[in-house]
Amino acid sequence: MSIIVKFFVAPDDTSAAETLRAGPGRAFESLSFGNFDPEEAVVEWECLLVGGSFEELVEAGEPRVIAGQDSDGRIVFAISPRLSAALADAERSQLSDVAASWAQLRAEDGDAIDAEIADAIVNDLAALVSGARRQSRSVYCWVA
Repeated sequence: MSIIVKFFVAPDDTSAAETLRAGPGRAFESLSFGNFDPEEAVVEWECLLVGGSFEELVEAGEPRVIAGQDSDGRIVFAISPRLSAALADAERSQLSDVAASWAQLRAEDGDAIDAEIADAIVNDLAALVSGARRQSRSVYCWVA
């Protein structure tokens, strides 16, 4: 699996959608990662932080796609308000527990993610979301 994942802050869906072809670039504060399925991850994180089932969230349309899903595989989706609030409000220890549980879930499915990397992803994303909320902005994810 070779995937580029960029979580980024944008003022609205329209601005986020405009990043589809080239990515968020320097115009938006962002975090770059790779080699995991971010659409699946955000649903799993929401389940681990807030509860609910994976299937219920997917049936409810999470994650909400803003742009993409054509043949080139690029996509932009929004981090749900519920997950954003949970990430912003969580204590570091809770975020680390979520990261460890997520790494274990991925390992059970055959997609090993190093526990330290999982912890960095979840904690860095929580910091990005917290900053975005202070600016009344949202967090999105660009995948290529």
